[in-house]
Amino acid sequence: MKRILAILALAAMAVPTWAQEGRKAPKKNAPPAVTAEDVKALRDALAAQQQQIEQLRQELKQQQQQAAQLQSAASEAAAKASAAQETATQNAEGFTTLKSDVSDLKANATTTALSIQEDQKKMNEAIESPIALHYKGITITPGGFLAAETVTRTRAMASDVNTPFNSVPFPASGSGHTAEFYGSGRQSRISLLAEGKLSNMKLTGYFETDWLSSGTTSNANQSNSYTNRQRQIWGQIATNNGWTMTGGQMWSLVMETRKGLDPRTEATPLQIDAQYVVGMSWARQFGFRVAKNFNNKLWVGMSVENSQVNAVSGNNLPTNFFVGAAGTGGGLYNATANYSYNTMPDLIFKAAYEPNAKAHFEVYGVVSRFRDRIYPNAPTNSTGAYNASVTTGGVGANARTYFSNKKFEVALHAMGGQGIGRYGNSGLPDLTVHPDGTLAPLHAYMGLGEFDIHLKKWDWYFDAGSEYVARAAYLNAAGTTLVGYGVPGTGNNNSGCGTESVTGLGAFTPPGTGSCTGNTRVLVEGTFGFWYKIYNGPKGRIQFGPQYAYVVRNTWRGIGGDPNTNNNIILTSFRYYLP
Repeated sequence: MKRILAILALAAMAVPTWAQEGRKAPKKNAPPAVTAEDVKALRDALAAQQQQIEQLRQELKQQQQQAAQLQSAASEAAAKASAAQETATQNAEGFTTLKSDVSDLKANATTTALSIQEDQKKMNEAIESPIALHYKGITITPGGFLAAETVTRTRAMASDVNTPFNSVPFPASGSGHTAEFYGSGRQSRISLLAEGKLSNMKLTGYFETDWLSSGTTSNANQSNSYTNRQRQIWGQIATNNGWTMTGGQMWSLVMETRKGLDPRTEATPLQIDAQYVVGMSWARQFGFRVAKNFNNKLWVGMSVENSQVNAVSGNNLPTNFFVGAAGTGGGLYNATANYSYNTMPDLIFKAAYEPNAKAHFEVYGVVSRFRDRIYPNAPTNSTGAYNASVTTGGVGANARTYFSNKKFEVALHAMGGQGIGRYGNSGLPDLTVHPDGTLAPLHAYMGLGEFDIHLKKWDWYFDAGSEYVARAAYLNAAGTTLVGYGVPGTGNNNSGCGTESVTGLGAFTPPGTGSCTGNTRVLVEGTFGFWYKIYNGPKGRIQFGPQYAYVVRNTWRGIGGDPNTNNNIILTSFRYYLP
């Protein structure tokens, strides 16, 4: 506005002098009277105006420059403000990210520290108490337990913590009127497992030993000088496609396993008695086993195992034959034990099926062949002597099921056949003899039922089993005498089984049984007990338990009837299992 007023003022200065002085304007069409002064004045006025305009132009230019500078400054300020805003936003985001990173770092640091502590703990545990030892690529795992055990029997049997069930004395023996107590550590067991893995197979070796053996000088008088014995010692190849080959001293394939047909998964009852339970079918002997696993559901296998005659027993038996001999010391056999001369190993075939983790079923068959040498003209001469063989065998089945997350366990076992007495737990006879001296296999049957309860600190077991051997009677050539096992008549005199005898007395010789043949017909056992785990952890397991067993022995009827006897047995065990 000020600039406009200045321009108007300049214009006003250009008004003719005459107008300003109040003179009259020249008349129309009259020539103007312009003087030199007028021209000079006008020229001066224009020069002044021009100077003012130039001054205004310079001021405008300066103002435009200032405005441009201000605009530039404003733009720069806006840019800086925008940049500052962006920086502030980035800083805020960066702060948030940094805060999150710090939190993550703290969490990772905590996790890392805990992981390091856990690794350190595992390392210390591995150093202080390694689960296994490692040697040249082989994993070696020790195992076993150390035991302090006792046994008390109401009828003495002069036996350690293993009960010879088929020898329960009758009242005719002084032992049948005397109780006994023994303490023992001989069932203590040490084992060693060696495992090595290749790209296509696994190699396994296993050794297990205890002290339930005696040498010719072993006794319990002062030093308990009993001998160490071989329980198991075998090697195995297991291929990735399910084939296994196992050879050595091991549990027979007759013995039930908990997993497939795998060694070291044998389903032994929970009892203390080292002779296990009446009705259980088993053996531990040389064997070579081949098995195939089909998808961890079905297993089939076959083994060749040492054959042996457990006993040839009966009444009025001829004496014109033999099946073997006492061991030869130079042959590393026991000179006080009998060994049969065998024509072939026992053949055992077995299949196991597991539909799920709660059930295991087995069926199997056994084939044996026994031989004796017969002298028809004995004792006169050996003319006409010959060898005679007989094939025997049997079948069996095992079933085991679990309930309530394996807290309850039920198992059933059964086996039957002829010449299979030695596969029974009680050592009943395999054979008797025909009147001409040829071998006669005895029919035998055995069965066992188990019911177990497994709790965190407790294991309870209730078992009942039975073993039966049939009688076999053959009339001699003269038609006057029955020959065989458990025969009725004079060959089986049980008239003195209930009367205590006084014959044969000595300091360590109880009275004889007199007239008491006592051929066993059936053995029955019922037993129960529990284990209480005092400690069960990384340092091993300590447990204690008692067992009570009641055993009944019944005989085949003869002269004087069919007497029976029984025994009450109490065992205790305190064990430390290696971790």
